[in-house]
Amino acid sequence: MIDFRAAVEARDADAIAATLADDVVFRSPVAFKPYPGKAITAAILRGVLRVFEDFRYVRELGAEGGRDHALVFEARIGDVTVEGCDFLHLDERGLIDELTVMVRPLSAAQALAAAMAGQFEQIQREAVAG
Repeated sequence: MIDFRAAVEARDADAIAATLADDVVFRSPVAFKPYPGKAITAAILRGVLRVFEDFRYVRELGAEGGRDHALVFEARIGDVTVEGCDFLHLDERGLIDELTVMVRPLSAAQALAAAMAGQFEQIQREAVAG
């Protein structure tokens, strides 16, 4: 889990992907349907790196050695301030097998949905490429 935080803070897409289990399930703050699998999850997270500006984690919740963690973050999309949380569940190997992201306020969710829609084709290409 610490590797995920460090990878995100370094904006290192390969290191982020290395923290994901092959069977990871990603739950988006702006889409109801979950995205199963490492390739699509890694591609979505690369898209997020492209749209978030001034991203920073401000708080970390979870027991040392535990399998559930929450990373509270702040970022911007253009002039819209985003507050959110990454909820992580780790498998027995310490890889992320569940990643749920929530954001607030509504204006931030709307800005994120619009920005990620602009990334959709590239995300699909990257997911297929693996």
